[in-house]
Amino acid sequence: MTGCRFLRACRSEPVDRVPVWFMRQAGRSLPEYRAARGTGSILSAIADPDLVAELTLQPVRRYGVDAAILFSDIVVPAAAVGFGVEVAPGTGPVVADPFRHPDDLRRLRPLEPEVDTPYVLEAVRAIAAELRPRGVPLIGFAGAPFTVASYLVEGGPSRTYARTKALMHGNPTLWMALVDRLADLAGTSLLSQVEAGAGAVQLFDSWAGALSPDEYRRFVAPATTKVLDALAATGVPRIHFGVGTGELLGQMARAGADVVGVDWRVPLDEARRRIGGRAVQGNLDPALCLAPWPAIEQQVRTVLREGGGIGHIFNLGHGVLPKTDPEILERVVTLVHSTPPSDVARADGANGA
Repeated sequence: MTGCRFLRACRSEPVDRVPVWFMRQAGRSLPEYRAARGTGSILSAIADPDLVAELTLQPVRRYGVDAAILFSDIVVPAAAVGFGVEVAPGTGPVVADPFRHPDDLRRLRPLEPEVDTPYVLEAVRAIAAELRPRGVPLIGFAGAPFTVASYLVEGGPSRTYARTKALMHGNPTLWMALVDRLADLAGTSLLSQVEAGAGAVQLFDSWAGALSPDEYRRFVAPATTKVLDALAATGVPRIHFGVGTGELLGQMARAGADVVGVDWRVPLDEARRRIGGRAVQGNLDPALCLAPWPAIEQQVRTVLREGGGIGHIFNLGHGVLPKTDPEILERVVTLVHSTPPSDVARADGANGA
């Protein structure tokens, strides 16, 4: 496992070809996902280890990607400890009784994975056992403290994060207590996934792009660093991803990530300049996967060139869109794998090696 191309790329070591996987590859556009998933809430599906294993493995079989990502959701730990989170179809995480007062911290007790999320550990063990002979690692994941906190405070998805920012600035002591508690939940969840067999982890701070650099530094970075530091001793690669985080990339790298995920708004060569010597992941715009193939092919080649060949994991700049044709993703994987890293390696050597 230690020699697989995905893990080597995470460490900015030479690879035989650039590894590729897709965020939200487990589901969304796959007809076999819809057939297996059926109806019912996503949290109910996540509580079924056999179903989770099947949904996680489907894109590995279909696309030949270099890593699997666990089929789960970022609010699983908070839901498991009884905060009162549901995932509404077509909406996302919703909270009937949002976080408002210091007493609400009691609703975020420490996570006990073997008691609270045994179904996650069972699924990870089964998936890792299936993937091990293929040399394909499983990526475990968790929601970063800020993004999870935004759902708990807002009561659901938000465009403005008004209540979240009001709490952050208006009662920084309570805010820091909240994200510190969420950092413990995320760190414990990720550690349990690694112990069960995950070979890498990704911390999703999907909505951190709503923050100014100063807000991120003061109110978010300490809790994020706490999560990533909790994984340091495991030696597994730690990927940190957010949307619209171009102005935060340097801080995200300093928070402790081995790999920084980049959305489509910042070219990867510029992202490398901002994050220093760490590996990068990304960053094809998911919307382009609905375009004609010649346009997609051109942009895939651009991303590979900007990625530099070494220390680059090819991915989308966010998740697969539901209307994406799976055959397009198959062609993307084939194109990435057929392009030798030497063909796109940067001549100036500034490729994170």
